[in-house]
Amino acid sequence: MRCPFCGCEDTQVKDSRSAEDGSSIRRRRQCAACGGRFTTFERVQLRELIVVKSSGRKVAFDRDKLVRSILVATRKRNVDPERIDQMVSGVIRRLEATGDAEIPSKLIGEMVMEGLANLDDVAYVRYASVYKDFREARDFEQFLGALEGEERENG
Repeated sequence: MRCPFCGCEDTQVKDSRSAEDGSSIRRRRQCAACGGRFTTFERVQLRELIVVKSSGRKVAFDRDKLVRSILVATRKRNVDPERIDQMVSGVIRRLEATGDAEIPSKLIGEMVMEGLANLDDVAYVRYASVYKDFREARDFEQFLGALEGEERENG
């Protein structure tokens, strides 16, 4: 593992422990050259996932990009970061469980919306406004009206 401070490839693991409900390993490392300490995370990856955009373009799946989009939706909301990480891990496990290496971006968006609906209502609406490309206030009204109707049916 390359040191993020000096670029040296000679780093040692000083401590390892389970993280994120046992789905990853957190490692504390120290650089032999500069003495810098840093943390890495190791996760199981069943297969390389490729995201197929609506335009047909294909890009490598990026967990960090998914986390950033969820953090934007949950900004200034009282949502535990660990719950966000658990949600992301759950989405990734579900994507890997499909057995397909190529995943439509629409499927990812739907899974994230489902997760956010169970996490925080405001974050759910924020994410939906970007995902569904709301252009005006009427789009919000229609979405919230449909959401209200679903709650009455399920409530």
